[in-house]
Amino acid sequence: MDQLFLLIVLALGGSAVAGSVKVINQGNEVLVERLGSYNKKLEPGLNFVIPFIDKTVYKETIREKVLDIPPQKCITRDNVGIEVDAVVYWRIVDMEKAWYKVENLHSAMVNMVLTQIRSEMGQLELDQTFTARSQINELLLRELDIATDPWGVKVTRVELRDIIPSQAVRESMELQMSAERRRRAAILNSEGEREAAVNSARGKAEAQILDAEARQKSVILQAEAEQKAIVLKAQAERQQQVLKAQAIAESAEIIAQKISSNGTAEQALEVLLALTYLDMGATIGKSDSSKVMFMDPRTIPATLEGIRAIVSDHQDPIINGR
Repeated sequence: MDQLFLLIVLALGGSAVAGSVKVINQGNEVLVERLGSYNKKLEPGLNFVIPFIDKTVYKETIREKVLDIPPQKCITRDNVGIEVDAVVYWRIVDMEKAWYKVENLHSAMVNMVLTQIRSEMGQLELDQTFTARSQINELLLRELDIATDPWGVKVTRVELRDIIPSQAVRESMELQMSAERRRRAAILNSEGEREAAVNSARGKAEAQILDAEARQKSVILQAEAEQKAIVLKAQAERQQQVLKAQAIAESAEIIAQKISSNGTAEQALEVLLALTYLDMGATIGKSDSSKVMFMDPRTIPATLEGIRAIVSDHQDPIINGR
């Protein structure tokens, strides 16, 4: 009996010693109660408790966890039924509150998230639920973080995954989107036609301006060319007259010298003048304009006598001057 009692004592002592040692893994925490009331929290590592007096009541991780919210039916402000599912990232920051402030923390978190989602969706219209998803996520995050703070929980992120309207609403949306696409296509087509018309008109205007400028430059160049031609013609006529005058002066000087040195030169001069007079009449007769020159043959001797007198008057000064 003594040996049996000793074995029982050794077994109880061994189990008590083994039960007094608690090894907590990294990222976990354990709550310990002593005689039914909270005593302490065991941190990661080696910890010791009093056997049969201390009791571990709650063991949980303090790492971030994911809470998957299944699709739930919601009603928007414009009375449209939709289904919404979400995912929530959270972690426990106060293990004592998570155990003693709420019963079944996971169920409480799911119900809290569902309530907040229904509340926020009920304040928005259907179009806003698609366009303001990031704002809804931020609002849910803020509200859930405030609501779960008494439970020792920190909500780090909230994401709405799918927002699915009912079948009738989806069909109406598809019709609306189709009509919107046709409207945008018509607007783009009209804008393209307008731009094409504007560009065409602008091109025609620019072409007319360039054509007018080209014609103006052409007229200016033509006028300048005509002006230069007139000037050159006048200069040529003047040069011709100067040369002709010089030739006449030289021929007159030669004739005067011949008259002064030859006695019979006067008769030759009279014949030359008469022939010149007749050539002038022939030239006038060949002109394009209609001209008629009447000449009395009986006046030819008188004309020659006048020329002879003029020549004699000029011959005397030349002789005297010699």
